[in-house]
Amino acid sequence: MNSFIGTYECKADAKGRLMIPAALKKQMSAALQDGFVLKRAVFQSCLELYPMSEWNVLMAKINKLNRFKKKNNDFIRRFTAGVKIVEVDSAGRLLIPKDLVGFSGISKEVVLASAVNIVEIWDKEKYEQAIDDAASDFADLAEEVMGQEDEGDGIS
Repeated sequence: MNSFIGTYECKADAKGRLMIPAALKKQMSAALQDGFVLKRAVFQSCLELYPMSEWNVLMAKINKLNRFKKKNNDFIRRFTAGVKIVEVDSAGRLLIPKDLVGFSGISKEVVLASAVNIVEIWDKEKYEQAIDDAASDFADLAEEVMGQEDEGDGIS
């Protein structure tokens, strides 16, 4: 499993291309050959960039869903809406398709934020607003998510 670290700022040009910062590109080196999948996020108006290997693991899980259950079929359709295969070009740029630029509201200033095994791509203003909105209740959220001792892994 890939694990990305860091938050990076960059700029998108008029065509929706953004230069991947060198420190992040270095972390992505193992995935550059296989490419990436870019999709709409489920809970936020940002994009999610999956290395192809991570996408394949996720698709294996989704493929186990019973397609004869309407809610599963609806989920699959919505989850994969707007999904695109993308590559980082030889100049280190990533082209964000126009429909995904529209969904995410990406303008000129962009934030690339690591989210464990994927990278979130945000319009800078929306990213800062999301972080500010979450700051007030982050302590409660951290306690609820990470404070459980049900797996005995000793995380504290």
